[in-house]
Amino acid sequence: MPNAKVLSEKQAIVEGLTEKLQGAAAGVLVDYKGITVAEDTALRAELRKNNVDYAVVKNTLLRFAVDKLGMNGLDDLLSGTTALAVCKDDPVAPARVVNDFAKKLNDRFEIKGGFMDGKVIPLNEVLALAAIPPLPTLRAQVLGTMLAPISALAFVLNQIAENQGAAPAGEPAAE
Repeated sequence: MPNAKVLSEKQAIVEGLTEKLQGAAAGVLVDYKGITVAEDTALRAELRKNNVDYAVVKNTLLRFAVDKLGMNGLDDLLSGTTALAVCKDDPVAPARVVNDFAKKLNDRFEIKGGFMDGKVIPLNEVLALAAIPPLPTLRAQVLGTMLAPISALAFVLNQIAENQGAAPAGEPAAE
């Protein structure tokens, strides 16, 4: 039986993991076996850029945390080497960044599964989330879609004006 000091340290780690999981919009569990230090450093730098918290975790301590939150579906994934990537504000970021690295590193870095808004999601849904573009790109696409009819109308009106003998926009009228 562990002494009181070790037990209290482990309980503090479980509490920290529980808070991290509760405050996260989404998270991904990863099997990181066989990656090099340079690959891990590159991964962590990319995750930091996307405001994703990444840490290697002990399976038993993470199991206590997910069980406290009622995400027992993750228990089956907690074997072997496990790392946890979570993000508080962008539910797509952990899946997108981790999936990009999983593609680069083939079988040495694999997504196990994930969760979103306190619910366990299977691997296929994590991969579907990873396919969603970053938030700034989505905003640009929506804005472009909203501006397309206005731009088309301006182009048509300009063509009508030119066909009726008016000067194109920005040029002086012919006399």
